[in-house]
Amino acid sequence: MAPQVNATYLRPLNRMEPSVRSLLTAARPIVSDLGGTLAFYLIYLLTGSPRVGAGVGLALSVGQLLLLKLQGRKPPALLLMGLALTVVLGGFTFVTADARFLLIKPTIVYACIGATMLQKGWLARYFPEIVRETLPPAAIDRAGWSWAGLMFLTAAFNLALVAALPPREAAGVLAVWATASKIVLFVAQYASVRLKVRRLRAAQPAA
Repeated sequence: MAPQVNATYLRPLNRMEPSVRSLLTAARPIVSDLGGTLAFYLIYLLTGSPRVGAGVGLALSVGQLLLLKLQGRKPPALLLMGLALTVVLGGFTFVTADARFLLIKPTIVYACIGATMLQKGWLARYFPEIVRETLPPAAIDRAGWSWAGLMFLTAAFNLALVAALPPREAAGVLAVWATASKIVLFVAQYASVRLKVRRLRAAQPAA
């Protein structure tokens, strides 16, 4: 009977695979809305010129906005806020050649994203049906809050880096942290959710 039981609760877990794409879709706005800043970081690290980095970052942000307009899509509020910050802080960076103005932008954006992620159940729509049916709402809420915590931590970490390190070093450290931390949390959360669902589904026949 054991193989039949395993097939019963393991087969639905195949429906969890789309959650990878769903969570990547959830992360896409973060990457998109920070696209101009990420471009600034990369160009600044490669050239050492805050003005060149600010110009490229601003051009990319405006390009994202124009692309959405051409596609007939409404720009998300976060993208508009990010563009406004890029224009203001990027302008200061371009005029003064001081990269710290634009380097504080991620702190503001990440703090806003974190505040949005404090809402209960925001992550549920990115989970497949098998997860929503199996996990209690409190567990899904905690999963969403872990992302909010990472956003707030990154916001504070970025501010500390800008205050403690030369701009170019701060940009390099945050570029690595921002990418690596999200990958680690995503992988850990996906594995944890999958394990919890498997255990709960396995216990159902016994119950």
